[in-house]
Amino acid sequence: MHEASAAEAIVKMTSAEAMARKAGRVSRISLVVGEATGYMRESLEFYVAASAKGTVAEGAALDVRYVKPLLSCPACGIEFERLRFSFDCPACGTQGIMTKAGSEFYIDFIELA
Repeated sequence: MHEASAAEAIVKMTSAEAMARKAGRVSRISLVVGEATGYMRESLEFYVAASAKGTVAEGAALDVRYVKPLLSCPACGIEFERLRFSFDCPACGTQGIMTKAGSEFYIDFIELA
């Protein structure tokens, strides 16, 4: 349910941009979301649609591109995707450390009509 406040912010930002550019409406919102954020596509779609009612963003299509989390190996320095149930480096077996990759959450672009 933490998607609700994020969706409100997305609608406010995109609506403000549309008004600043004197656009009639927001037709598409494209997001980049790290899988580690826990934001679910279906919840984002629901809450963005609910928050957009009565705004210039009402009816906007929502695109979500997910980014997988990466770990970094402190021993050999490679970055790798975590295997299921494991944080071990596939090259040397050392336990990896989470990087910032996968924690992204931002508006990539919007289309205005």
